Amino acid sequence: MNCWEILGIEPTGDRRKIQDAYEQQLKFASDDEARSLEQAFREAVGDAPAPAERAAEPVQPAHPTQMPDEATERPLDANDGQVVREVVIQIKALLNDSSRSKDAGIWKAILCEPPADQPQLRREIGRQLEPQVRPMAENGTFLAPVAQFLGEWFGWFSVEETPEAADERNYPEPGMAEEQGEQPPQMVNFWPAVIGWIVGLVILATLFGGMGGG
Repeated sequence: MNCWEILGIEPTGDRRKIQDAYEQQLKFASDDEARSLEQAFREAVGDAPAPAERAAEPVQPAHPTQMPDEATERPLDANDGQVVREVVIQIKALLNDSSRSKDAGIWKAILCEPPADQPQLRREIGRQLEPQVRPMAENGTFLAPVAQFLGEWFGWFSVEETPEAADERNYPEPGMAEEQGEQPPQMVNFWPAVIGWIVGLVILATLFGGMGGG
């Protein structure tokens, strides 16, 4: 049995691997086996370089998944900056049009148009619009579909669902329907007039009957 079989590894020139194998086997070895392992270790590392002589391995970050996205993004170039400016200008013009600003489709057409929909540009657009647009989305200035879209698109999670626009049709105030229901039908108001006509016809008939008899 050669030294590699005793250590339980394939032949290698990596001294660290040999050292690890030797220490792992030594944990469960008897005295005789320990002496064999030591001899096998000496034979195995005879031509292996010391660990300090190996090329340094690149150090990996402790938590690579926790690095912020911004660290891996490229800075905005001139073209990106121009796109951001144009989108911000269009949104500010939209805010001045009360009828068009109620349409969520128009907001989506402006903000979702490539390349403005790229995550890096979207964050920059949101950062510039946030001081003006976010309070309006939060206080109910926009209709619910618009506020919901802005909250989801820019990650403004504090934007809550705004109430739907009030129905402008003329409904009776609460309680009025009950009061109106208690009133008799409007036809009742005609009965006094009908009775008056009947009384008048009777009087006329009586007068004309008396004149004919005379």
